[in-house]
Amino acid sequence: MLSLIYKEKTGSGVMLNPYARKFVNLVIGFLVIFATPGFAQEAGQTEREAMYYRYMEFPSYVKGGSVEPHWMADGSSFWYAEGAPGNTVIWRVDPVVNSKEPMFDIAGVREALAEILDHEMSGEGLPFEVFTFVDEGEQAVKFSVGDKEFILQLENYTITRAPALSEEEKTRLTPEEGEVLSPDGRWFAGIKDHNLWLRSTYDGLSVQITTDGVKDHEWVASTWWIGQAVQWSPNSVKLSVVKLDYRNVLQLPIIHWLKPRPEVEWLRSMPQTEVFVVVDILSKQQVRIDTGEELGQTIRILGWRPDGSELLLARLNSGATKLDLMAANPITGATRVILTETQEPFIYFSRRDIHFTPLGHGKRFIWMSERDDWSHLYLYEEDGTLIRRLTQGTFPVSRVVAVDEKAGWVYFTAQGDQQRLYDIQLYRVSLEGKEFKQLTGTTGQHEIQFAPSKEFFIDTHSTVDRPPTVELRKADGTLLRTLSEANIDSLHSELRWSPPEEFVVKAADGETDLYGVLYKPYDFDPNKKYPVIEVIYGGGAEVPHTFTHPHGVDFHAEHAQALAQLGFITFQVDNRAIWGRERGKKFWSEIYGNIGRHEIPDHVATLEQLAEKRPYMDLSRVGIFGHSWGGYFTIRALLLAPDVYHVGIANAPAIAELLHAEAWLVAAMGGSPHNNKEGYEHFSNLRVAGNLKGKLLLIHGTSDNLDIGGTMKMVEALIRAGKPYDLIVFPEQGHEYTGKNRTYRREAVRRYFQEHLKP
Repeated sequence: MLSLIYKEKTGSGVMLNPYARKFVNLVIGFLVIFATPGFAQEAGQTEREAMYYRYMEFPSYVKGGSVEPHWMADGSSFWYAEGAPGNTVIWRVDPVVNSKEPMFDIAGVREALAEILDHEMSGEGLPFEVFTFVDEGEQAVKFSVGDKEFILQLENYTITRAPALSEEEKTRLTPEEGEVLSPDGRWFAGIKDHNLWLRSTYDGLSVQITTDGVKDHEWVASTWWIGQAVQWSPNSVKLSVVKLDYRNVLQLPIIHWLKPRPEVEWLRSMPQTEVFVVVDILSKQQVRIDTGEELGQTIRILGWRPDGSELLLARLNSGATKLDLMAANPITGATRVILTETQEPFIYFSRRDIHFTPLGHGKRFIWMSERDDWSHLYLYEEDGTLIRRLTQGTFPVSRVVAVDEKAGWVYFTAQGDQQRLYDIQLYRVSLEGKEFKQLTGTTGQHEIQFAPSKEFFIDTHSTVDRPPTVELRKADGTLLRTLSEANIDSLHSELRWSPPEEFVVKAADGETDLYGVLYKPYDFDPNKKYPVIEVIYGGGAEVPHTFTHPHGVDFHAEHAQALAQLGFITFQVDNRAIWGRERGKKFWSEIYGNIGRHEIPDHVATLEQLAEKRPYMDLSRVGIFGHSWGGYFTIRALLLAPDVYHVGIANAPAIAELLHAEAWLVAAMGGSPHNNKEGYEHFSNLRVAGNLKGKLLLIHGTSDNLDIGGTMKMVEALIRAGKPYDLIVFPEQGHEYTGKNRTYRREAVRRYFQEHLKP
């Protein structure tokens, strides 16, 4: 008889509750595993199959094209490592004189190391890739070779063994997972046994600060929706922390089937209550912050004022229509609203977005807002009085990269080219709202890293057909030198790679431009007919729709690029209702209350327009593949357009019925199912399971935080509709697969499309 254990972190077990028993019965009743010996990788691969697996390792064929700067004491100079381990070169770059030279005399380092180690080092370069300066003058460095540490004097290249740290010292000085070091370096703050603890960096002594935390009503250091909750005040005396209440929330079971006896752990949904507190570490006094009584609001800690007088927070109401910038008094817990942003139908707000940028000593700040349909920057006094608008135009600002108050400049990325809507460039504007200027000009995606001095920046840019190049520029955009260019010789010689084709089509409304990319096989012949596979995503952890087609070289080998090598035409496209700033507020407002309504018609329209100009695309053989939210839309494509999509693979699919508690979903759908019954019903794939005509393969890991119960619900709906399906379950695998499980899934995807689309 199957016996399941409820296993808590603390140990002993009890029998499953009725909810879990129901879940297990559902699994036993409906688990149909499509796993045959044919899914094992065959020794005798065809050339196409071999190329498919090579493309799975696409990034390994690209060398260079990235620089990780380590800024030095002057705020402008930096060093970075280049080359394989054992053959490393470390470069020192001085932008002031525009020089790039080796940081170390490699021969001198190797000779000195050989003498102290009494043997030659392998390789020809430096045997280390990172180091730290051990003096203020930056004339001595510490580095590791193997398990030994050394100190190198740069003046004469003498090397000595660094004093070995004891195990106690290593433990004392190394942060544990989730711990945050205080500004004065004296304490690590972290969570242990559901409570807040401090650990001394001087003697390792641990001090318990809170005592009222218990399982399911516990103190936390961070969450994905709050961000970093534990934040130290500048004087290292106070810190913020959050307490969450999970006692009455839905918990979903994750069953560990591979244990000697199956065990169950519980995956908790969003907590009902968040308590934000400031703790004084000397008195251990807790001061509760007044965040209001509204249920379902989202609060994020933004940080402390430089003088520690207030803790700043952002508060989004449950309907996502009002965003408050708030300041909390750490002595009393009282809060005041500095600024309120109100927008309809809702405010785009995610943990990756920084609406707030403090200036100087907290006397002013920059606020990013979509109040006129495009995200732009506004300068405010600390009390919330608007000083002036800084940017404007029919384009979105992405984020503030740096502010040079002394020189009076704000540097930010934006998408200002109306001909290339997804290109991200660097711009600047004065704090007076004048002298707006684009600082980068090469097409594509630009990632910017500013020097602490604000006088120089590193620009890494690429497009779908141009691998990354790294450039050093002055703050005004003047090019100083190219630091690194990606070498893609192996892409051409070993992968026979050709860049994807960018395209623009019309959405199903016949008016809206949609952008995408199309991939062809390495041996493409325009006179042949090729089956088509769409790779779809259309979602995100916090927001249901984000742009997904690549805008730089596609390093995601499991996407369209690798599948094309099997003899398919593959593509990715962004539909209407993308929730993000790329196309403006009016564009993404299409999603409001309508998730699942516009997406598939847009993708069908894309297929038709692509094939109209490309006779080599065979629309009698169309597949679709997606992971997570892409899994939801894969299923949806087969159900809403069963005569268009013939084969689908849905990997770890999101299922609408299990997402009703997600705050972003409630906001995007205009409220709960009670407020938008028709919208939620249309959103569901379960209600249209009977539309399935083609072949559908469902894939899910049993330990996925996107609960496998959703896939079981989809399976049950298909069974009730009398529709055949295939299912592969990966025991103990989460949302991403590892090791042999990953290989097995790749092989399964390959075989399924080959067998049913017959390239």
